[in-house]
Amino acid sequence: MAQGSPLAPGAAPGLYFASLGSGSKGNATLVSDGETLILVDCGFGMREAERRMARLGVHPRQLSALLVTHEHSDHITGVGALARRYRLPVHLSAGSWLAGKLGEVPELDLLTPQSRFAIGGLEIDPVTVPHDAREPVQFRIRAQARSLGLLTDLGHPTAHVVEAFRHCDALFLECNHDPRMLAEGPYPPHLKRRVAGRWGHLANAQAATLLQRLGLDRLARIVCSHLSAQNNHPERVLETLTPLLDGDESRLMISTQDHGTDWQRVA
Repeated sequence: MAQGSPLAPGAAPGLYFASLGSGSKGNATLVSDGETLILVDCGFGMREAERRMARLGVHPRQLSALLVTHEHSDHITGVGALARRYRLPVHLSAGSWLAGKLGEVPELDLLTPQSRFAIGGLEIDPVTVPHDAREPVQFRIRAQARSLGLLTDLGHPTAHVVEAFRHCDALFLECNHDPRMLAEGPYPPHLKRRVAGRWGHLANAQAATLLQRLGLDRLARIVCSHLSAQNNHPERVLETLTPLLDGDESRLMISTQDHGTDWQRVA
C-alpha cells in the first residue's frame, strides 16, 4: 500500500496520507487527493519539517493550507513559521488561536467545530474532542469517495467522537500508553494523572475498545499514533490490537516519532 508522492506525475488518483512523525516530541500529517496537499499540525521546527517533507518527496511550497488540532507545542511549534515563510493559510479553532502560541500569520481561518469546510478537493470535518486544550478538534477528511480519520490527543472516546469517526477507510488512532508502564515509569504523579485522565491520552486498551465501536470492516489501514516513548512500546500496541483483526497485522502500522510513515494510498 506504500506509495510515492501523490503529487508526482502519473500518480494514481486517490486519498493519500503520510506522517512526518508522531509522539510527544512532534506531530505532523500530510493529506492529499493528488492535487490538493495539506499539513495537519506541525510540532517540528520549520527546518526539521522541511527535511521531513523532503523525505516524502514534497516541498512546503506545494501546500495549500495548514490545519491545527490544538495549541500544544508538539502540534503547533512550526505552524507559524511555515505559514509566514510560504504564505500559507492556517485553519484552527478560535480557542486554539486565542491560546496565543501561533503569532501573526498571512491568512487565518477560524473553523467552526462540527461544520464541514473544503480545501480544494478535500472535504474536512472538524470534530470536538475531550483533551486538556482550549478548543481542541480532530479531523475526518474525505476525498475520492474515501475518508481518513485523524484521531489522537483524546482523553476518552465520547459517543460524539464514535459517531463522527464511524466507518472510516483509514484511521490515525492514538495508542499513547500502557497503564502499567505509565504507573511504574518516571513521570511525576501529577503528569501520570494528566496522561491517564479523562482529558489526557488514550491507553492501548481504550484504543482497542474504540476501534470496535467504530467498526473494523472498512478500515484498510490503522495507523497507531502518538505512542509515548516512556510509557509504551510498539509490541504492546500490536499485541493489544492484532486480536481484533483475527491475528492479521497487515492493516496495522506504527507512526514513529523519528520516521513517521511513508505515503499510503486509500484505494
